[in-house]
Amino acid sequence: MQPTIDGAGTWDPLGLTLDATGANVALWAPGATAVDLCVFDDSGREQRIRLPEQTFGVFHGHVSGIAPGAAYGFRVDGPWDPQSGARWNPAKLLMDPYARALDGDFRLDPAVYGHEGDDDLVRNDADSAPFVPRSIAVATSFDWYDDRAPQTPWTDTVIYETHVRGISMHHPGVPENLRGTYAGLAHPTVVDHLVGLGITAVELMPTHHYVDEPHLLELGLTNYWGYNTLGFFAPHAKYSASGTRGEQVREFKEMVRTLHSAGLEVILDVVYNHTAEGNELGPTLSFRGICNPGYYRLSDGRHYMDYTGCGNTLDVSNPHVLQMVMDSLRYWVTEMHVDGFRFDLASALARSFHDVDMLGTFMTTIQQDPTLRRVKLIAEPWDVGPGGYQVGEFPTLWAEWNGRYRDNLRDFWRGAAGVGELGWRLSGSADLYAGEGRRPYSSINFITAHDGFPMRDLTTYDHKHNEANLEDNRDGTDDNRSANYGVEGETEDPAIVEIRQRQIRNMIATLVLSTGVPMLLGGDEIGRTQGGNNNAYCQDNDISWYDWNLDSWQQELLDFTRSVLAVRREHRVFRQRFFFDGRPHREGGAPDLGWVGPDGLPLTNDEWNAPWTKTLGMYLSGELHQVPGEPIPPTDDSFLFLLHASDDEIDFTLPGEPFGAAYEVVFDTGAQRPPGPLPAGVALRLKPRSSVLLRVAS
Repeated sequence: MQPTIDGAGTWDPLGLTLDATGANVALWAPGATAVDLCVFDDSGREQRIRLPEQTFGVFHGHVSGIAPGAAYGFRVDGPWDPQSGARWNPAKLLMDPYARALDGDFRLDPAVYGHEGDDDLVRNDADSAPFVPRSIAVATSFDWYDDRAPQTPWTDTVIYETHVRGISMHHPGVPENLRGTYAGLAHPTVVDHLVGLGITAVELMPTHHYVDEPHLLELGLTNYWGYNTLGFFAPHAKYSASGTRGEQVREFKEMVRTLHSAGLEVILDVVYNHTAEGNELGPTLSFRGICNPGYYRLSDGRHYMDYTGCGNTLDVSNPHVLQMVMDSLRYWVTEMHVDGFRFDLASALARSFHDVDMLGTFMTTIQQDPTLRRVKLIAEPWDVGPGGYQVGEFPTLWAEWNGRYRDNLRDFWRGAAGVGELGWRLSGSADLYAGEGRRPYSSINFITAHDGFPMRDLTTYDHKHNEANLEDNRDGTDDNRSANYGVEGETEDPAIVEIRQRQIRNMIATLVLSTGVPMLLGGDEIGRTQGGNNNAYCQDNDISWYDWNLDSWQQELLDFTRSVLAVRREHRVFRQRFFFDGRPHREGGAPDLGWVGPDGLPLTNDEWNAPWTKTLGMYLSGELHQVPGEPIPPTDDSFLFLLHASDDEIDFTLPGEPFGAAYEVVFDTGAQRPPGPLPAGVALRLKPRSSVLLRVAS
């Protein structure tokens, strides 16, 4: 049956919405003169159907003969005047901004996307249809059975940042046909690893459908990370083992349902700050050809404001663009059942005109939305524009990637900083988050993330080694705050190997036991390396994929990580709901938080501020914070956490009352300790660069 216009349809909802007789089609394209729906049969033959009505800038119509799996796109006609921002060109097949699935890749063809001398003022009338993805009509029905969101409290949350493809590509327990896919991530062997590790949420690097940047295609590389979004409603088709004509939607839902059944939340890393169309010389794939001045922040009509470093910035101050973003977010929550979002370069979304405005339209709209304000919201609190670094400045609903935590913990453990800032970072960063009703879990603590060295490389390389990216090692940051401990790269020197492995354990232990929400980079628990590449965004290969063939030290590291996460899970003292006040919760008791030096006495101001102070004891009282009107919380064990970042051994005198009369070692990253209590006043010898957790003996 040939698709045919059989009515005017409605201007809302936007996109292609299937019904019993066909589909309602609606596209917001103010300023355009005409919109054609383009439907493709299995042979690729195109049928163009003119949408007959326009209401409020939305072109719409009802089309019969459209079924699930149909491939389609739009062609939009209108004036061509790039100097004023008008870039309508009916030669370009455009993706539906509301498409629930996409099929096919973007392929770079100079005849289609080249200009005379790269002059973007010249309209290129070559047909782009053979070289761009097609939108796919998708039915929304799915049996969720008894799926329930885990709704893990923020205090109990442990985040595991991972890549859908990378985690399973080499996993021997995952069938080859499922590796690198949503189904591979949901395979029992992968789920068992995640649950056994002790994390509560997977934070997936971008799963919105994205395409490769033209410069990567020219180099013969691909975008692996996925921060180049084209479809804000569509799961990335490459991660589907079951098909790309809508099957990817079902497979994504099956993955979420499986992870939920294991008690794991699903958080999506989302990129609403820019799109895959790049700057004025980039390809026209969707938004630019639909309404360029509506979707993007333009500086002078022709050029784009770039607060993202990716060529353009989406203009969420435009009500229709903001509507698309909110519709997308609600779709992923209500239809796809995800549990939250990490917003890439979130400061760019908060900009009103030029300045970052936490009371602006984007933040206000999120705050009032009854669906979105109840899920986990995490900001990457910076962009590349002026005033973009906003750590500690987001509203109360938001948690933030704490870049201050990352930098300070790296500096402390490599010996480049004393303890002056460390106390804030270990105890929830109250200096950043204690105001305006925020809590310790506003801080997403991390030492490593996808962007930069994994933890093994942080202890193996002083410098980046990004030659595989084919940019002469110019890309990626030079501010790694790393150390190689004597040799650049891998070595068999036993002394260097030992200190590197101890440093990984130190950083994992500190991350897990700090107040706030720990985020572990996937693969750090098994000593994953990228060979010194700190910007592996274009490495869809062994550089980025997890190697599950573990040496004995890697298995020991995995066991250690599991044990420290178990300590956090079993003891509320490491999962504080409120900031510490440094005072006892009862008369004569120990303070809720205490700081002790190697002499067993509280640190003096001079010791806090001295750059050579590299040893610190953090005491956490098991007498938890009492909230008026709430039941008295059960008491927990009290702990003393010793951190020693010096190259030299040191004797640490265990403090006496009110902290404790005796202590039991839970772990020591530098030595095997005999069982049995250690009395207060004893001098505990700490190995260079080591950490020790002690439980106060009852």
